[in-house]
Amino acid sequence: MTRDLLPVAIVLLILLVAVSGFITEKGIHLQDGMYRIGVDSPVYLDIIGNDPRYLVYSLPSDIQNIRSMGLDLAIRDGSLLRTNGDKGAAAQKSFERDYQSYVDHLYRQQEDLFAAYPVWIDSEYIVSELDFLATQGGQQVAAPRRATELPPEPDEPETDIAPPSGILPADMDELRIQLEQEAARGTDQLGRYTDILKQQEALGELRIPSMLSPPLPFDTIIFIFVFIFPLYFSSQFFMMSIMNERTLRQGEALIASPVHPVIIVFGKMIPYAGGMLLIVIAILFTVKADITAILPLIPVILFFLSFALFIGMVSRSYKELSFISIFFSTIATSYLFFPSIFANVHIVSLLSPVTLVVHVIDGTGYTLTDYFYSTALFYLTSIILFAICIKNFHEEQLFTEKSLLDTLAMYLGALVSTRYWFLSLILITIMTIPFVFMAQMMYLVLFFNLPMPFSLILIMVLAAFTEEMVKAAGFVALISHRLPVLTWKVVVFSSVLIGFGFLLGEKLLLFATISQIADSIFGAALFLSIGLLWIPFLLHTVTVLCTGTVLKIWGKNALPVGIAIATIVHTVYNLYMLKGWLW
Repeated sequence: MTRDLLPVAIVLLILLVAVSGFITEKGIHLQDGMYRIGVDSPVYLDIIGNDPRYLVYSLPSDIQNIRSMGLDLAIRDGSLLRTNGDKGAAAQKSFERDYQSYVDHLYRQQEDLFAAYPVWIDSEYIVSELDFLATQGGQQVAAPRRATELPPEPDEPETDIAPPSGILPADMDELRIQLEQEAARGTDQLGRYTDILKQQEALGELRIPSMLSPPLPFDTIIFIFVFIFPLYFSSQFFMMSIMNERTLRQGEALIASPVHPVIIVFGKMIPYAGGMLLIVIAILFTVKADITAILPLIPVILFFLSFALFIGMVSRSYKELSFISIFFSTIATSYLFFPSIFANVHIVSLLSPVTLVVHVIDGTGYTLTDYFYSTALFYLTSIILFAICIKNFHEEQLFTEKSLLDTLAMYLGALVSTRYWFLSLILITIMTIPFVFMAQMMYLVLFFNLPMPFSLILIMVLAAFTEEMVKAAGFVALISHRLPVLTWKVVVFSSVLIGFGFLLGEKLLLFATISQIADSIFGAALFLSIGLLWIPFLLHTVTVLCTGTVLKIWGKNALPVGIAIATIVHTVYNLYMLKGWLW
């Protein structure tokens, strides 16, 4: 934005604030006067109340056809009439809701609320103990339904239950006020989410039946969007600052200064990271949530910032940056929110740090083990991405005009040491493991609920493809670095090194973070090599050798063919090892 447009932007911002305040004070009136209703007695006006959707007309006693008056509804002699069509049906549904609200209002005015509301329910939600092993091998989770004409009989002896001596530690006036507030909150669409943390002092945990809500934390998950989206959009400003300095070449003087790239990168990142933390703290303070909810969001902030830095460095134009950032936002938000749907239902929910925020909001809390389990991959991928970006944060890499794939290959080649290239291959392979696990966890979230064995086979094929694709990164780095020359001896030796590096990184991260999933059949499909070490080592070496052989014979353009062949070999191996579950 140029300086000429800045005053215009300030004026528009002021107008936006003024209009928002006017709408907040006056309300939204898009539905005013939608329906026309005729009544033959003013007593029915109490039912409609102040509902602005209705235009009320006096109904003549000799009217035969309400359509002739242009009415949608009519109340005549205590009966409700409506016109045919969608609008008449919608008007009837709206009137039914108003009528129910009117009846509830009458109930709340009764002197004895326990006579008006004879049923009070105290709900206690129990955390499910189901895990991946519950459905292994077609195991029955719930008791099968049996068709019988006889009534069910209790397993335990029948005993009489003494009636409760008291129901609520509150007087009628407090209960009546609380019920009125609940009714007003139910009609407020926005309040359903902004008041999600509001405590019900008078009612406590007790509810009348109409106030019961599903146990799934759907409202809470929607509320979490208030945290995640400001963080993501804040990281976009960091991405744009990196892109601007590259396209406008404003960062050349800074890069030429005698300052290490670590200082430059983190110096640029700290203001954005601080702003994102302040946003989270402000939201937590506003909703009066526990401050521990900020801890699971710290790795999310680092994750967004690391990818923002990486995307800003590899994009050649704003069009390419927009495409890559939108793709990343889709994948990242899916990974963050899909597992959270199963919060308090399935262990798979702990794959996302957002689940821990959900637990803090609903009062469940989380343990140190849960925190490490949910955030380890986010911390590792962020650290690795920052390391790659800092290693390539110099003029030759930043101001290149190569394509995205060529830029990625160049970044990988920069990680290869000329003298100790064999150690670099092991390190590059280990660095890819967190990204592999994150992708495989995403497959698990998306497909674990599909019917067996289809879900198992699908996860297994995608996991094999992901592993073979990242294992090819070592060969891509060697080709980009151009040293050593890719001879047959180098291909075989590199395949052994990459296989060893992948096995080492896989075992370390698997035992550290994913032990709960690794014990299941899905974990066996994803990380099948948990047994004898020489078998997975041989598998990884052979599949990488397939990719390297194709590259040696047909060149780097044949890389997709090599990955496809390696994926087929890997999948056949997995099918053979899992045949006891499949046939």
